[in-house]
Amino acid sequence: MHTHSQQQELIRQLFKQWSGESSLEISSLPPSGSDRKYFRIQYSKGSVIGAYNPIKEENTTFLSLTKHFRSLGLPVPEILAEDTSNYVYLLEDLGDTTLFSLLPHQREQVCFGKEVMEYYRKILDILPLFQIKAAKDLDFSVCFPRHAFDRNSMMWDLNYFKYYFLKLAGIMYDEQKLEDDFQAFCDYLLDADDQYFLYRDFQSRNIMICNGEPLFIDYQGGRKGALQYDIASLLFDAKANLHPLQREELLDYYIQSLQKQVPVEEESFRAHFYGFVLIRIMQAMGAYGFRGFYEKKPLFLQSIPYAKRNMLWLLENDKIPATTPYLKQIVEKIINSPRLKQYDKPSTGLKVSIRSFSYKKGFPVDESGNGGGFVFDCRSLPNPGRETAYKKLTGKDAEVVEYLEKEPAVADFVESTAAIVEKSVETYMDRGFIHLMVCYGCTGGQHRSVYSAERLAERLALKFDVTIDLQHAEELSWP
Repeated sequence: MHTHSQQQELIRQLFKQWSGESSLEISSLPPSGSDRKYFRIQYSKGSVIGAYNPIKEENTTFLSLTKHFRSLGLPVPEILAEDTSNYVYLLEDLGDTTLFSLLPHQREQVCFGKEVMEYYRKILDILPLFQIKAAKDLDFSVCFPRHAFDRNSMMWDLNYFKYYFLKLAGIMYDEQKLEDDFQAFCDYLLDADDQYFLYRDFQSRNIMICNGEPLFIDYQGGRKGALQYDIASLLFDAKANLHPLQREELLDYYIQSLQKQVPVEEESFRAHFYGFVLIRIMQAMGAYGFRGFYEKKPLFLQSIPYAKRNMLWLLENDKIPATTPYLKQIVEKIINSPRLKQYDKPSTGLKVSIRSFSYKKGFPVDESGNGGGFVFDCRSLPNPGRETAYKKLTGKDAEVVEYLEKEPAVADFVESTAAIVEKSVETYMDRGFIHLMVCYGCTGGQHRSVYSAERLAERLALKFDVTIDLQHAEELSWP
């Protein structure tokens, strides 16, 4: 796998080949739950997205599916350029507004407003086109890691849930009884018609809103499967926190949209739908356990209360298949687990104070009174302040940003210091701490320290639900 600076350089090279010009600025986008890295490239005509993914087969799937979808007029980003030998490609920039960003984000379930519900209806008019129209001539052999959501895929998800959520959360279970119910559960799900395209991660963060219309991303996990899975993913998306009444309203609307494409035996469809809801919740909880318990990223553990609430709704409404009585007991254990109840409490909130400063003037004062934190010395980095062209500029100006981002040492410094801070942020959030201070210093407090502080603030704001207080100590004395 290439380093961060190498990834940026590969994307810069591909961008120059495609556009014929150098980028004005390239910045990292928030990390995803995979090895894929995304960058926004600013240039004279606007911006594009650069992607780096070291998994060659996944790139082949994404690029092939995108070309297929666009040939059918489905709303997905345009591929602008690709260099598969170096694991990079360029995409149309769809902006930063996701469906998720438009939701209320309250811990209690509230009904969505008219605008949001209208977006959901538009989305549910398009979903059957992906599932049915796109499936007709689709070469499923390009799908990775499986061509279909078959028994093997289901068992992978169920075991992911067992070993990364149940075991790490301390939920006791009988291995054989659970295995027997997993097999019975698969039998039940495989009884549904599965000759359609299954998007796999059809949720609010993967739906962009651009000029009032939905566009779709991150379908590289797609494969052949049942219709119920994707609508289950969308309506029971944990942190979207849909109200049960609106969830049922949208399910009715989806079935009506679906019936315009294929005949639907509604009773059978609904019966299997809740089975796919359960396996999707279990798959998501496996991811929360892997990222949260195993990788120690507390942000993922914040989704557990929402997933538990969805499980409780299934339990109270008798939606867990009768053929899996032991699995029903496991769901009850999760809901009643004393250990998991700790995540039901809302976070008190963490404030991260980020400062740039001049070593000539001394260290910034920690006004919180907590002490501690980090001070990073930028003076070993190349100094644009020594060059006449940059003396009256700062680390916030595009020319200085471009100068610094051409230097591998700068990218490595920002990446390594940010990684240290991010680990502390995760721990502070997990332990309920409320303040962390991070300082970047250079000779004059104008170029390198300012640039580094700005990049850290961007990263933390995109990755964590924290309050960022960014100040540049020497700002009043800048030319």
